[in-house]
Amino acid sequence: MGWTDEQVEELKKLWDRGLTTGEIGKALGVSKNAVVGKAHRLKLDSRPSPIRRGEDELPLEQPATAEREKSAET
Repeated sequence: MGWTDEQVEELKKLWDRGLTTGEIGKALGVSKNAVVGKAHRLKLDSRPSPIRRGEDELPLEQPATAEREKSAET
């Protein structure tokens, strides 16, 4: 796929506004991966991963599981 100058400028503008790569892709009519690749080649500022890690992770034991185990013990 060839990027037009207009698409590149729009990509930069939407990137600076903080839209996700998927949102930018929809706006430009290209795939999310095309946006990721072009942003990398343009050396646009990297962003934190949208995948949350650490404290925001779900606990290993879900509450529903704990309730089932308690009822099985009685």
